[in-house]
Amino acid sequence: MAVPSPDLGTLLREGPFDAALRAAIRARGLSLGRLREHLRARGVTVTTATLSYWQSGRSRPERRDSVRGLRQLEAVLEVPAGSLVALLGPPRVRRAAPAEIGRFWPDGRRIDAAVSDVDTRWDERLTRLSQHDVVLVGPGREELEIRSRQVLRAEADGPDRWVVIMHLDEHDRPLPELRSLRGCHAGRSVHWPEDGLLVVELLFGRPLLRGETVLTEHTLVNRLPHPLATNYERKFRLPVREYVLEIRFSPEAVPAVCRRFAEPGEHADVVPESAAVHGVALNFGPGRYGFEWDWPVNC
Repeated sequence: MAVPSPDLGTLLREGPFDAALRAAIRARGLSLGRLREHLRARGVTVTTATLSYWQSGRSRPERRDSVRGLRQLEAVLEVPAGSLVALLGPPRVRRAAPAEIGRFWPDGRRIDAAVSDVDTRWDERLTRLSQHDVVLVGPGREELEIRSRQVLRAEADGPDRWVVIMHLDEHDRPLPELRSLRGCHAGRSVHWPEDGLLVVELLFGRPLLRGETVLTEHTLVNRLPHPLATNYERKFRLPVREYVLEIRFSPEAVPAVCRRFAEPGEHADVVPESAAVHGVALNFGPGRYGFEWDWPVNC
């Protein structure tokens, strides 16, 4: 006989946090997009991706601003004040080392485990001078591919590769195909489709000398069935001098408004012009930078 699921009241008293939040959201009957709008009206900016991570257990609010946002979320969800915050317990101990590669992913330990199978020893010896991502969205609102260009400078003799990490929110879709376009070719790779995780070494033509720069270009092409495009973000564990992010929509499928976010930093609504939006960040990082958008319901 099936065991009945705990009711909301029980979950709010006993937890765990993610199950209680999930039940509270279900009981309130609001989409994550609507919750985000309610929070914005209360002066709190939280992305739908972050809300999704919280309710799935992939991350939890721990920073002061996040906990403040959670207190406002309790009011929006109409649950007792402090009930969700109490389920967080004491802050988790974090490693202080800035070299954590997975530090900005929801499950950093899985990222760190995956990259342990490739060579990342040169990562901190490569200065990110310029990075440019272009996300192409098709007429069916599908994410077709992500093109990336980076200019890197060696701070020591020897760097010969750059490691690409792609993590998918939906783990039931096929991993994209990486294609080298310029200045690099694929080396070792890690494919963990059950975690939506792809890690690939991009090998330069030769090892760099200190002070030399390299320009590489590659693209990640999604396989059928294409995922629905709702957001894109780049995670920076080390600073970048210049980052440019473009979202190019098909003229047949353009959201009315996109939201640009930088964590830490700005949050702003952006109206697409000529079926595209873009953002520029200078001397940015560590942190996350991206866009998210909602598609109209009846078009």
